Amino acid sequence: MATASQAVKKSSAGLQWGGTTSSIVLRLVFVALFDAFAIFTGWQLIQGGVAPLAAVIWLIALGITIVFLRNDAMPLRWIMPGLAFMVLMHIYPVLFTVYTAFTNYSDGHLIPKPVAIQQIEKQTYLPADAKTFAWKVYSGPNDTFALWLTGQDGEQVFKTSTGEKYTAEDLKEQDVQFAEDGSPVAVGEFTPVPANQRFAILPKLQPLSFGPEEEAVRITSPTAAAQVRQKFVYDPVQDAMINQETGVVYANQRGTFTSPEGEALIPGFPVVVGLENFTRLLTSPALRGPLFTIFAWTVIFAFMSVLITFVLGLLLALVLNEPDLPLRRFTRVLMIVPYAIPAFISVLIWKGMFNPVIGIIGSQWDPGWFSSPFWAKVGILIVQLWLGYPYMFLITTGALQSIPGDLYEAAKVDGASGWQQFRSITLPLLLVAVGPLLIGSFAFNFNNFTIIQLYNNGGPPIPGTPTPAGYTDILISYTFKLAFGGGRGADLGLAAAISIVIFVIVGAITIFNFRYTGMLEEVSENV
Repeated sequence: MATASQAVKKSSAGLQWGGTTSSIVLRLVFVALFDAFAIFTGWQLIQGGVAPLAAVIWLIALGITIVFLRNDAMPLRWIMPGLAFMVLMHIYPVLFTVYTAFTNYSDGHLIPKPVAIQQIEKQTYLPADAKTFAWKVYSGPNDTFALWLTGQDGEQVFKTSTGEKYTAEDLKEQDVQFAEDGSPVAVGEFTPVPANQRFAILPKLQPLSFGPEEEAVRITSPTAAAQVRQKFVYDPVQDAMINQETGVVYANQRGTFTSPEGEALIPGFPVVVGLENFTRLLTSPALRGPLFTIFAWTVIFAFMSVLITFVLGLLLALVLNEPDLPLRRFTRVLMIVPYAIPAFISVLIWKGMFNPVIGIIGSQWDPGWFSSPFWAKVGILIVQLWLGYPYMFLITTGALQSIPGDLYEAAKVDGASGWQQFRSITLPLLLVAVGPLLIGSFAFNFNNFTIIQLYNNGGPPIPGTPTPAGYTDILISYTFKLAFGGGRGADLGLAAAISIVIFVIVGAITIFNFRYTGMLEEVSENV
């Protein structure tokens, strides 16, 4: 006799449920809740103008639904959360960055087009023949307000900042009590604001519109309010904003509604501009000057960081590799102390020691640790040496342990000196093990934002550059300044273009890494 679970399994053979009835029900509940959450989140993102992210979330939800409902996809259930986060947190941001590099995504062009249109259409103007009113203000719940308006023709109306309108007759039908001056004592939760508090809340009232949109009223002075009209209306046929007051047409020009005279409406919206950001990067003198300087320092910084930390780490590893050295284990522990301290703390400590006023080093000798372009770079490399040598010490110590001692015995028998042993045996075999790590360390330091930002914020500044740039900036810190810093506006499209350039460079380094590793292995075969 078939069990209940077998019956369920047979009735849904196409989905291949598998498992007991309770496990099937739990899966269905989980999938239903997750899909409901994904659909709701995606819809909210679409409403906010972020349709691509909504599409990614829905695709992830579809994949999870298929994996959890099919029995033959059971192995994927364990890795599906990781895959989902990889798509959402890694692949999508990378694709979005690539897309951004081909747009004018920057200050003034940060919000989607529907949102920009909505904000522009909220602007109003005061017609010459506008109705004017005397007003009395009422405060309501959740920082809302209302006005009791008395027109020049004797019209009286109650309008709220939430878009509601009530005539005097409407209020009387609701049994609202009126004061001697003819104004309501209270309307629902709206109560009069004392006259001596009017000026205190006037800044809150002036940006607000009261009443229905088609007959909204705004405060124009401490004693008067007037009926305003919508200033701009979007025409989808022309893809333009029409000024209702003057009749001027503001055409869409590269994400900005612009009049024939060149007047631009704010805000704009992102549009695809093709290779413009890359062209600016390569041809603009304002960008090309600091960019080449910064690129050269980035390569020097990454190379010197690897070189000096590797040399010091290897030297210490060779010294402490002697088995008869006293306190060898304790000394090795001391060597890795800088590695155990968070980098941002160590950088700030060194920054304090280089301080020209109170620093233990800077107060005695200050060649310009922060003000001189050359010595600021030297200071950064000193800090980088302190931060990086423990890592090199660890990896070279481990690599030295793996070199067979028989090779050294044979070399001594052949009469090889210590330097010859190091050059012909130690270094080639050592580089086979640590070579890929050195290339990886170079790629890491190519984007080592922390030390540059904390030491001197990329300074001292390069004079005469329209974009924020400093002598110790590397490409990633320069990109950060273009995108978020400097106080001159964020240029996210250009920053994304620079990010792609950095990605290509690091990718080339990675390819070189594989080829270089193969060359080292060929050399080691002859040792």
